[in-house]
Amino acid sequence: MAWMIYTSLELVIAVACCLGNVLVVWAVCLRRTFRQPTFCFVASLAVADFLVGAVAVPLAVLVDGWVEIPFQACLAVSCVVLVLTQASVLSLLAIAVDRYLRVSVPLRYKEIATEQRSWTAVVLCWLISCLLGFTPLFGWHNGDSQSSLLLNSSHINCTFLAVISLPYMVYFNYLGCILLPLAAMTLLYALVFYSLRKRLRREDQTSAPVESKLRAFLIKEKRLARSLALVLLLFAACWMPLHLMNCVLLSTGPQGVPQIAFYAGILLSHANSAVNPVVYALRITKIREAYLEIWRRYVLCWRGQGDFSSSSWRSQPGETNTGHQTTLPSNNDT
Repeated sequence: MAWMIYTSLELVIAVACCLGNVLVVWAVCLRRTFRQPTFCFVASLAVADFLVGAVAVPLAVLVDGWVEIPFQACLAVSCVVLVLTQASVLSLLAIAVDRYLRVSVPLRYKEIATEQRSWTAVVLCWLISCLLGFTPLFGWHNGDSQSSLLLNSSHINCTFLAVISLPYMVYFNYLGCILLPLAAMTLLYALVFYSLRKRLRREDQTSAPVESKLRAFLIKEKRLARSLALVLLLFAACWMPLHLMNCVLLSTGPQGVPQIAFYAGILLSHANSAVNPVVYALRITKIREAYLEIWRRYVLCWRGQGDFSSSSWRSQPGETNTGHQTTLPSNNDT
């Protein structure tokens, strides 16, 4: 009965991950205003979240002790989950770096963060994720050198922790590949908010027309930074319980964590991938508008006057041009 509930919840999460993140990628591809560095990385994160629903969740159910497959096959399947998690972390890090550059060097931002460089950074994120996630395949796994031949030639009851080493999960994956980037991202967002607050206080002391445009730009940047920081916070909140349970397992053994708590941690970590599209819809106006346009045009088959590629999407009614090109970057991404 418990297994049926767990599997049903995983199925719901997988469907939500796939549908929500397809919508995010669709919106980014269709709207020209989203073809900017920040949303390149958002699309990369959405692809990773989609693959969590399409690949990682089914594999998580598979490697739950219900099938017997060769040791190396079980190890490879488990590493895929690690690759997708690492891709999410590095995409979040790329978003944080992009936001920091946007605020700290606004005059050179367009020169530094070109679309070509952004997609190159996305490719590098995925290559590094594969390198880090597939590390257990090169020897850091359960099974010593003497038993590896036996393990490779025989079938085992496949579970994640049967093949993935707990020291690898705690010392390398958690501390090095997740906690360290999270600390770096926290610092970057702290610097972004500090800089925005200081500049907003300075702008409050003047009412010159040019400065009012600058203030509008800063407010929009702060709003977008808050939304993306919330995505980071939710990632940490959803993944930390599972990694902390791995730390407890390493120090106390299997009896240290109840099985139901472990399953709850797995579900929470997977649910994170389904939450991000909802956060974008609630917090970022242009993404919400893109969702509605996709719904009207492609689901309800209703064609409005606007078009994704038209100039009407570049400047929505009620929005102001955020700055002079000689002093501010364009602000079409909020």
